[in-house]
Amino acid sequence: MQAEPVLLTGLIETCRATIAANSEHLCALDRAIGDGDHGTNMRRGCDAVSAEEASVATLPLPDALEKIGLTLVMNIGGAAGPLYGTLLMEMGRELRALHQNQDFPAVLMQAIDAVARRGRSHAGDKTLLDVLYPVQDALAHRSSLTDIARQAEVAAERTSAMRAMRGRASYLGDRSIGHVDPGASSCALLTTAICRYLEEHRSA
Repeated sequence: MQAEPVLLTGLIETCRATIAANSEHLCALDRAIGDGDHGTNMRRGCDAVSAEEASVATLPLPDALEKIGLTLVMNIGGAAGPLYGTLLMEMGRELRALHQNQDFPAVLMQAIDAVARRGRSHAGDKTLLDVLYPVQDALAHRSSLTDIARQAEVAAERTSAMRAMRGRASYLGDRSIGHVDPGASSCALLTTAICRYLEEHRSA
C-alpha cells in the first residue's frame, strides 16, 4: 500500500499551515484550562513532520503513518504527543495488517481505541476523543467529506459543556466547564483541513 507522494506531502503541508495559523488560538484555549502551550507544541510537532516530508512520502502508507506518529511523539510536548502519535502509529500498524473484510473506518476505530487506552480516557472526558469518535462514526456511515468536517467542528464545540476528567484541566473540576478543550479543537482543525484538502484533490 504505497502512499501517493504528492497527496501525502500536500496533506502534511496543509496540516502544518493549519496549525501554524491557529497556534495562538489553541494556546489561548489551553491557557484557560491548562498550561497554555498546546498551540506551540502542536506547531513544533507539525514543523518536525514537515521537515521530514520528502523522506516520508517515499514510504508505503503504513510506514509513513508510523514515522509521522513517532515524529509527533518525539516533538510535541505534554499529553498531545503520545496521543496523536499513538493514533497515527496504530493506523499504520492496522493498515499493514489489514484483513480483507476490514475497511478504513474499522482501522480508525482500532487506532482511536488505542488512543483511549493510552490516555486512560473515554468519550465524554473532554479530550480529543470527543472529536475522533464522532469522526469515525461519520466515516462508518459514509458521510461526505464536508459533513465529516462539520461533524468534527461541532464535536469540538460540544466539549465546552463537558467537565474535564483527564489532564491538568481535570484539576479545575466544574471550572473547566464553559471552555472548549484545546486537544479537541486541534483535532477538529486538522480533520477539517484534511477533509477540505481531499475534497479539492478529488475534484482536481
